[in-house]
Amino acid sequence: MSSASSRIAEGRPVPHIVTELPGPKARAHVAFDETWTSPSLPRAYPIVPVRGDGLTVEDIDGNLFLDFAAGIAVNSTGHSHPQVVAAIKEQAAELIHFSASDFYLPIYPEVCQRLAELAPIAGRARTYLGNSGAEVVEASIKLARYATHRPYVVAFLGAFHGRTYGAVSLTASKAKYHAGFGPLLPGVFHAPYGRVEDLAWFDDVLFDKLAPANEVAAIIVEPIQGEGGYVVPEDGFLQGLRDICDKHGILLIADEIQSGAGRTGKMWAIEHWAVKPDILLTAKGIASGMPLGAMIARADLLEAWGPGAHGSTYGGNPVACAAALATIDLLEGGLIANAAVRGDQARTGLAPLQARFPSLIRDMRGKGLMLGVEFDTAEHAEEVQWACFERGLLVLECGKSSVRMSPALTVSADEMDTALRLFSEAVAHVAGHGRDVLLEVVEAGALHEVEAAG
Repeated sequence: MSSASSRIAEGRPVPHIVTELPGPKARAHVAFDETWTSPSLPRAYPIVPVRGDGLTVEDIDGNLFLDFAAGIAVNSTGHSHPQVVAAIKEQAAELIHFSASDFYLPIYPEVCQRLAELAPIAGRARTYLGNSGAEVVEASIKLARYATHRPYVVAFLGAFHGRTYGAVSLTASKAKYHAGFGPLLPGVFHAPYGRVEDLAWFDDVLFDKLAPANEVAAIIVEPIQGEGGYVVPEDGFLQGLRDICDKHGILLIADEIQSGAGRTGKMWAIEHWAVKPDILLTAKGIASGMPLGAMIARADLLEAWGPGAHGSTYGGNPVACAAALATIDLLEGGLIANAAVRGDQARTGLAPLQARFPSLIRDMRGKGLMLGVEFDTAEHAEEVQWACFERGLLVLECGKSSVRMSPALTVSADEMDTALRLFSEAVAHVAGHGRDVLLEVVEAGALHEVEAAG
């Protein structure tokens, strides 16, 4: 098991399960929660976390888990990173809130500048700060239509952009996100995603039969699809989108809400293909768990609208901004590089597992620490997720039949080895095999060391 360097482990290995799962306190809390909270919340499994440190999470019953979900890829620097906590405490002691929509906060433009300088946007950029990913998606729809004076927006099948009205209108990863909420935002089309040959859809279908190219304001794309299944596009696909946009005066919006902030081994996933968007959206990992979203855009686009065109009471609040500055320092200080190295370790470790269970594991894909394992059925993906939970490893499903591995960018080699061993155990269990098959996988090179499965 991984070394217990976490301050909350107190000498115990991680993971360390001391009760049945869920434990008695967790079961009681779940019952309490389900009495008072909205049933719309799609809980994955009954973990009730109370403390976290790095990749270690302690639940209400005292069980320790190794977290490879990171709050849906939010906790980029791990749980309660001391530099982030210190920045939050220092800022909270001085000023917690003062609306940046109506007044001038010193820290707000500091974050805007850092993000604008980091964004792979041609020329000068400026930044708008909001509270969340969905909120900056909404802002990008408004800005694209306002700046171009065009009505239509193109998103992609498999995309997830959020659940607010405009964002969910762009989302097309699962039909349930639309069920019962129509009619949705008009003027939205959905294109096939990922293959270079899919680009023909724009000329053959969209521009020929549905909407003239000069009425399309923007194409919004996840450089790597997130909730839709951690789907990586073919080389040439994003470059092809850039060419289509350049030809017709359409804005290219990169939704980096899940793929950005260093997760793929580069600051932004779109940099793997050297494509420059006109607008880039970030949230999730950019402030290590504090609520912050950002829309970074070509300066001429943001300068097209004036005071009152958009704003946010809490967006870019001082405490979230302080967390973002600390997070960016950590990302540039080595965490992005670590994501690339640990991602290579994960892919090397998972390859023998796929070779041993080819009928169960159909694909493994991703970049850096944005890794997806595709199973043959949704039921098997859910069973693997649960088997990992029972072993103290937190992972999360995505797409129709995938399981994502998206740990904090602080993950160590030992923690990665532990996760690979536990994931291998879970897959072997779902496949109906036991310890002997697991050891075959280990001997094939999946792990550096292993303890016999219990």
